[in-house]
Formats: sequence, structure tokens, C-alpha cells
Amino acid sequence: MTKPHRIDAALQWGNAQLTDSASPALDARVLLCHALAKPLSYLYTWPDKEISSAQLATYKTYIAERQQGRPIAHITGSRDFWSLTLQTSPTTLIPRPETELLVEAALARLPDGACGVCDLGTGTGAVALAIASERPDVTVLGCDVVPEAVALAKRNAKRNGLPNTHFIASHWFDDIEGRFSVIVSNPPYVESDSHYLNEGDVRFEPASALTSGKDGLDAIRHIISSAPPFLKSPGYLLLEHGYQQAEKVRELLHERGFTEVETIQDLAGLDRVTLGKMHFA
Repeated sequence: MTKPHRIDAALQWGNAQLTDSASPALDARVLLCHALAKPLSYLYTWPDKEISSAQLATYKTYIAERQQGRPIAHITGSRDFWSLTLQTSPTTLIPRPETELLVEAALARLPDGACGVCDLGTGTGAVALAIASERPDVTVLGCDVVPEAVALAKRNAKRNGLPNTHFIASHWFDDIEGRFSVIVSNPPYVESDSHYLNEGDVRFEPASALTSGKDGLDAIRHIISSAPPFLKSPGYLLLEHGYQQAEKVRELLHERGFTEVETIQDLAGLDRVTLGKMHFA
């Protein structure tokens, strides 16, 4: 790297090191921002700004970790989701942009006025907190079987100033009480023998948050089967799933008595969220 150490030179060097990354330039920018404790705008405004040897050493450490495949969200300890900045942890799934579709679909089906939402398998709390941020009149309960995830979600709620959320430890519905207008979940849905588990960031994420049986549908089957007693009438169940699972998820919802079943596609045109409405006579 040329001397003195400048932002533009550091970015050029980092980009060149990350040959196995799908987004080397972006990764280099995010990691340099983290090393400098500065926003992205700082890099664009001051490309010729000198950085200290200590900052450069920190940046090189981050680049080396990324070269080994460690997720950006684990290096920086945070990930932006919706309008929020969330702390992350290796004990939970890293929030992904496509899951924002689940938030949008849930918000579109919430009734006017005060009501309740339940987020099953909340992880970082991403979905629960995003919904709560848009609807302060709604009470959102998030649950996760992993105690560390519950603690993380609580920290994220406090960090983002969302008092209309509550997080508890529960294996799906085991310790849930009451009825909700909307139940949402981004459950594990990857097949246990999927090659996907050996690729990218998922290599560093807990298998319990990713896999769910041979066809990836064990958790979804359980949620659909168990959900009706926890829904108000009318109430909605919304599930994120793999792009090849939509037909089977729709079938499971119909079999359990859900109506107005539909699948929503993401921006890439892939089946991403399937939902159904429960109405008791």
C-alpha cells in the first residue's frame, strides 16, 4: 500500500484482497468504516484522508477475517435491517434483506388500532422490532428457544427504543399465551443435507437456525399445525420459506383450515413468503 496511508489506498488494497467475496468493494468499505468508526459518507468525502497505523492494523485484521469467510455482520457486530441497526451474534441467524418482505406483508395485514403480533424464532428480533417500529400501537411478542438470542433481541429493542416489544424463551408455542392478530416466522427451512450449508456466511451460523429435517419443512409443519389456537378471528399466519417450498407450504395451510392462502415473491421473483387467514365460525 502506498504511503502515507490514505483512505482511497486502503480501499483499493482491501478490494484486491477479497477475491473470494461476492462484493469485495462493499466489504472493504464496510470494514474500513468500522475500523475508523466513521460513516460511509466519510469515505466518499475524504478519500485522501490519512489513517493511522493503528487504524490500518485493525482494518487489515478485519480483511484477514473476511478472507477466511467470517461474515461481515460478525466482524462488525451489527447489521442494518429495515430502518434499524441490530447487534448480531454467532448464536443467531444474520438478518437478511429478503426477510424485509415478511415485515411488509405482516404490516399490510395488521388491523387498525391496538393488537398483538407474535414472532416465532425471533433471533436478533429483526422482524418483531421492524413491525414494532412501524406500529407503536401494536404489542409484539418475540420468542426463541435459544436464551442468548432472547437476550440479544432484548438488547436490540432497548438500543432502538422500542418499548412495545417483549421477548421470551419458548420452543415455538410451548410457553406462549394469548391470541394474536398476526403470527409471523422466519423459521429454519433448509434441508439437512443441503449443499447451501457449506457456502458463504451460513458456514458460520448455527445449524439450528437453518435446517429443519430432510425436506426443510419440519418447523413449518409444526407451526402451521399449532398456530390456530393462538390466532384471533380473523388472524393471519405468515411464513418465510425456501423458493422451492411454496407449493407445499400452501398445501399445509389449506389442510389446516387456513383460507385466502397466497405466496408473495421477492424482488428477484422468487417465492419467499406464504400466508393464510384463519377465521373461526
